[in-house]
Formats: sequence, C-alpha cells, structure tokens
Amino acid sequence: MRTRSRLSSVLGVLVLIWLVIGAVAAGQRGYYEDASTNCASVGTIAVTIVAGPLNYAGVNPTIDCEYPQPTS
Repeated sequence: MRTRSRLSSVLGVLVLIWLVIGAVAAGQRGYYEDASTNCASVGTIAVTIVAGPLNYAGVNPTIDCEYPQPTS
C-alpha cells in the first residue's frame, strides 16, 4: 500500500510539472497577451498547456474554431 501511495504522489507531481512547463510555453509564445477571447485562442492556450514539454520539441498545437453566425 505504501508503494502505491508514493507512486501516485510522484505521478501527481510529474503531471503538475508537465502542466507548469506548458503554461510557461504558452506565456513565451504571447498567448496570454492577446486581448481577443474566442474559442480558438482559448483552445490554443489549453492545448499548448496540455502539450507541456513537447512545445520545446517542435510541437506547435493550435485550434481553429468555426462556430455558426447568427441569422438575420
């Protein structure tokens, strides 16, 4: 039981570090400075954070959103 608890703690810390690295990468790309908030920018920030250290290996995740325009 003790080994399982230690393993889950280590795994939790690794996931947290992974996400922090992704958040830093999004900041370095200037994604937080963009004033426009739409599904594409929010999606790109989220995917960049989830990609974590892969951002520094050449991964450049982006999201394109197409949502319907209101009818007149």
